[in-house]
Amino acid sequence: MTKALCNWKEADLIEWLKENVYPDLVKAKNQMSRWDCYSPEAHHRIELKCRRKHYDTLLIERGKYEAVLLESKKHLDIPVFIASTPEGVFSFNLLIVNFKWEVNSRNPRTTQFGGNERVTKEVAYMNVKEATKLL
Repeated sequence: MTKALCNWKEADLIEWLKENVYPDLVKAKNQMSRWDCYSPEAHHRIELKCRRKHYDTLLIERGKYEAVLLESKKHLDIPVFIASTPEGVFSFNLLIVNFKWEVNSRNPRTTQFGGNERVTKEVAYMNVKEATKLL
């Protein structure tokens, strides 16, 4: 894939993961699912994020975390968060991250569907130094 990492969208990240990490990767059937894809072979249930800018800490919403954790338990999968930034692709096993949750009111309601209304969300930050760097 020759597209610059800073221009990746979720479909690009899924394609790269399928070509390089999870050949059996399956995308969630429901576009509004609280998790994005899974690997039956690796037993990973995955939430994806693509960031146009690199951050040393990556945000995860508590609602998304709990949803991927719950779905992982149903299927005996490992919950995983994977994010792309201009500096690489970072993977976190959510079972071993030590979360410190906080309430943040500076978050956009959504990053994918436009609009800039700010809402309060419970979030945690994961340091990329603690991630497995996939690319």
